[in-house]
Amino acid sequence: MTAKIIDGKEFSIKIRKQVKEDVAKIKELTGKIPGLAVILVGEDPASEIYVRNKGKQTTEAGMASFEFKMPDSITQQELIEKIHELNADQHVHGILVQLPLPEGVNENAVINAISPEKDVDGFHIHNSGLLATGQKAMVPCTPLGCIIMLKDNYKDLSGLNAVVVGRSNIVGKPMASLLLNENCTVTIVHSRTKNIEDICRNADIIVAAAGKPQMIKGNWIKKGATIIDVGINRIEIDGKNKLVGDVDFNEAKEVANAITPVPGGVGPMTIACLLKNTVTCFCNINNVEL
Repeated sequence: MTAKIIDGKEFSIKIRKQVKEDVAKIKELTGKIPGLAVILVGEDPASEIYVRNKGKQTTEAGMASFEFKMPDSITQQELIEKIHELNADQHVHGILVQLPLPEGVNENAVINAISPEKDVDGFHIHNSGLLATGQKAMVPCTPLGCIIMLKDNYKDLSGLNAVVVGRSNIVGKPMASLLLNENCTVTIVHSRTKNIEDICRNADIIVAAAGKPQMIKGNWIKKGATIIDVGINRIEIDGKNKLVGDVDFNEAKEVANAITPVPGGVGPMTIACLLKNTVTCFCNINNVEL
């Protein structure tokens, strides 16, 4: 048995196509276009590439892209003042602050300065609370991409055993909330969990978001399970740098029914869902129904 590969690139193309159609319809209905503002603090090369890709895909979808590069010497108050300025800007419908932030800047304070209705990342405490209580909320982009792929694979997730590996506010916790909202039985495992392997072996679905390369081995996986690998780790294999996930792909694909690859799985879905969330923010702010 070799697992079906869940192609995140293919999914992301469909989402971006739909976003482009939605933006065209919005322009026809309102004469406006959604605008996404991205703030990058410092000069982290990986973040710069990621922000550049976001800007490129935003404009390709017909939306307005606003990029603000700030020095890593910026104070927390200066950064929050910039966010307040964007909160008041009628051309901006989504605001994203690229993480991580420099030492001395409180990420929670910065995130919670963003207006909840412009919180395209879904990290604001208001949206986190709504999601955790099963209400309508802006959903973080990576978990949103994961649940879209899972629902396509299963159609109905009700009653399935799901294990989320990792408890971050960005992926693990919102992912667990989304799975609960789909009526899964959900377990979160993390660095202090005992017998992680045994818990994973009982899972119909594993969402791996621990940030540990190839942590989940083939013998951790129940035959026929679906594996969503959120991990992106750069390691050296045979003298070459390679990207791998949190799952040992070569072992897992021989046991699982379906699996996302790294790269080309969850990654492309994250930016596509960011564009989707920007359209949602615009519609919510302007009372537009598509």
